[in-house]
Amino acid sequence: MSRRTKPGDQDRKKIAEKIFQHMRDGLSAHKACKLAGIPQGTFNGWIDDDVELAEQYTRARSELLERLADELLDISDSDVDTLPDGKKDWAAIQKHKLQVDTRKWLLSKLAPRKYGDRIEVAGDADSPLVHRIERVVVKP
Repeated sequence: MSRRTKPGDQDRKKIAEKIFQHMRDGLSAHKACKLAGIPQGTFNGWIDDDVELAEQYTRARSELLERLADELLDISDSDVDTLPDGKKDWAAIQKHKLQVDTRKWLLSKLAPRKYGDRIEVAGDADSPLVHRIERVVVKP
């Protein structure tokens, strides 16, 4: 019976770099870990334990989100084929619409500050809408 051993620091860094590259290429962290042969829970533990890996993960994830945003433009700008009778292929149009909507939804959930639809009503800390609220009691 063979025992699995934990990879050393050098092996971790090599495996993590493979995972980050897969993420930069457009794969989710889950799929990237699967390709690298490491359970995602193990990889998440590495990130929790190593500040440098956590920073690299953050950059790779940011690049993945930028890639998804670029794909939105590519999909929406691509032409739809026409059918043999000269009409637009409505099934392809619906597929493009679904791909765009899915990516928009995903981006809005993974990076709501950058890609979300939230409208700021309360103002910000540097320029508040309300400076002071005062209660004044007037005696009759």
